[in-house]
Amino acid sequence: MKHQQSRRLTPAERPPQSASREHLRADYDRPSRGTARASLMRLAATACTPQAFASASGSQLVSLVRGADVDTCINTLFGVTGATAGQIFAESKMATIADALRNDAASYAGSNANGALQLILFLRAGYYVQYYDPADVGSYGTLLRNAIRPALDAFVANPHFRDVNDSHGAVLAEFVTLIDSSGENAHQLPTLKGLLDRYGSSYHGYWYMMAAVNNVFTVLFRGHYNADFVAAVQADASITTSLSGFVDRNAAEAGTDNEYLLSNAGRELARFLQYASLQSTVRPKVKSILDRYAMTGAGASIWVGTADTADYYDHASCGYYGICDFRTQLAQAVLPVDYQCSADLHLRAQALTPAQVSETCSKVINEEGFFHQKLQDGNTPVADDDNHSLELVIFHSSSDYQTYSGVLFGNDTNNGGIYLEGDPSAPGNQARFLAYEAEWLRPSFEIWNLTHEYVHYLDGRFDMYGDFNAAMSTPTVWWVEGLAEYISYSYRGLAYPEAIEDAGTQQYPLSTILANDYNSGTERVYRWGYLGVRYMFENHPSEVTSILGYFRPGNYSGYASYLGSIGTSHDSDWNTWLGCLNAHDGDTSTCSSGTGNPPLPGCTGSDPRMLDNGCERTVPTTSRAGDLQYFYVYVPGGTQQLTVRTSGGSGNGDLYVSTHGWPSTSSYDARSATSGNTESVTLNRPPAGYAYIAVSATTPISGMRISLTMTP
Repeated sequence: MKHQQSRRLTPAERPPQSASREHLRADYDRPSRGTARASLMRLAATACTPQAFASASGSQLVSLVRGADVDTCINTLFGVTGATAGQIFAESKMATIADALRNDAASYAGSNANGALQLILFLRAGYYVQYYDPADVGSYGTLLRNAIRPALDAFVANPHFRDVNDSHGAVLAEFVTLIDSSGENAHQLPTLKGLLDRYGSSYHGYWYMMAAVNNVFTVLFRGHYNADFVAAVQADASITTSLSGFVDRNAAEAGTDNEYLLSNAGRELARFLQYASLQSTVRPKVKSILDRYAMTGAGASIWVGTADTADYYDHASCGYYGICDFRTQLAQAVLPVDYQCSADLHLRAQALTPAQVSETCSKVINEEGFFHQKLQDGNTPVADDDNHSLELVIFHSSSDYQTYSGVLFGNDTNNGGIYLEGDPSAPGNQARFLAYEAEWLRPSFEIWNLTHEYVHYLDGRFDMYGDFNAAMSTPTVWWVEGLAEYISYSYRGLAYPEAIEDAGTQQYPLSTILANDYNSGTERVYRWGYLGVRYMFENHPSEVTSILGYFRPGNYSGYASYLGSIGTSHDSDWNTWLGCLNAHDGDTSTCSSGTGNPPLPGCTGSDPRMLDNGCERTVPTTSRAGDLQYFYVYVPGGTQQLTVRTSGGSGNGDLYVSTHGWPSTSSYDARSATSGNTESVTLNRPPAGYAYIAVSATTPISGMRISLTMTP
């Protein structure tokens, strides 16, 4: 999932809202392993390799596709490339599968019992791969067109096409998408109208049926790019009647979880205003929707989506609709909280309390200090970066984010929050992070993905020359997303259990992770990106310095060459490190490989006992067991977590922490007393004031390091 965007998107470019809400809860620190709904799509699985599909043809290919598992096999075909893509998705093979779908259509019983879903998804994958890789797959022409149209028509003609249940819905949802994939948007307009006209309360409770109806809006959205669709809708505008009727008949769904359907319908209705010949027909339908709803309250997403699209395609008539300058009014109504956290951080919010504003500002300001310390950038921006300030915009919920953010700021909202860098060299450019409160975690307060996304701003300003597209000109995704994960977790003093678990599999060589792009899958991009960045910081810090030496002046071609010189040279050492990380639950202090763990910056206070956030000191050598060495730190008010760690050196030192005075081995708030020098103590919500720390030598210690982190 991409959650950075280089420029503002117009209403012509922003797609309908997805039926799934899962992307809104996408934790960039903990990407999902898959969907729970997949069980509806499974048949008994056969062995799956791209080579098997590449070598099969005719009835053998049909049987192979029908018997393949959807999640673990068919869906992986969307990612094939090169010669293998051409061997799997040659036009003749696509026609074979289309013919099989047509032949099966008459006996379709309203479920995936005969593998109809697999046939449909194979066709979708073929169209997708061919679109992005025509050189390897070849062109699609008359042979496939003459096969796919009767296949779709035959499926629609089956009486079970009108069934309302999720057994059919799981197949239907993908079938509707296939209409667009195959470019049959115009020919299937009657089918699309029927799906809209039949929708009603009987669909509630069937997620896949709701998704199938919602997919109609995407087929319409994309149809405007096809000449035959444009001609068809101007010759017969009845699809606009179906859209307006959909909103009218289902008005009771405003203010419910199903409101997104009406919002999408209003948007797609207003999109037909782009055709002068249809404006007299569509304008009153659009105005009726705008008159019924308002920009806030129940139905807000319907009004906002319809107004946004109408204003774009028919701005000259904004007075007729009553929407002239509506974005200014909308911003004032929706984002009343306005606070300057610091000289370079401006916070706008929908409903944050003063305490939440203070907490949010402190969290990101302290994270910035941690970032500069870790990256050793001297707080110096890259050249030509005029993003002197960041605007942090926080909506009250994920639904509010979907309703308002795209209209106000031009971002895609099918994500868990997004960073808009813009062009950092352009005068007046405003970098902006758009996020929302995680309403599902209330009464706990959390801004979703805050510490991850803030790193993208810092990385773009202090590490990566140019805009987002420039940084993506060569494989940097491992760094961009991995660093955001690494800093986010390190700053908060948290382990990353999913990444630690994955490390035990040693599934990917480091050389593979360094080649990541946004099509590599969420686990590789985020979890393995984190592992890759952490490994490089811990075991090859000099190479991190070299990499930044290419990034900061924008020498991305030089970086690509440097990456090539690394090649597979670290893969063996990487596997050793992964195994050690997994075996020690994420603690790599005893994992000696490469150049070893680089020390944190030394604490700079004049008192050798004084610690601070994100720095370390060496524990004085003790000559006998029982010796105590003391340290202290001032804990600011509002600190959520204090973690003290020791590691390295020889001997056996145990760790004691107290907030009520100097601790001893018999008087303390918390302790860690394992064998060796790797100890860790965490205090949640420690009181403001001094925390006192003692290291007790169970056996004499030498060279032991002590550090701490505080999470605001």
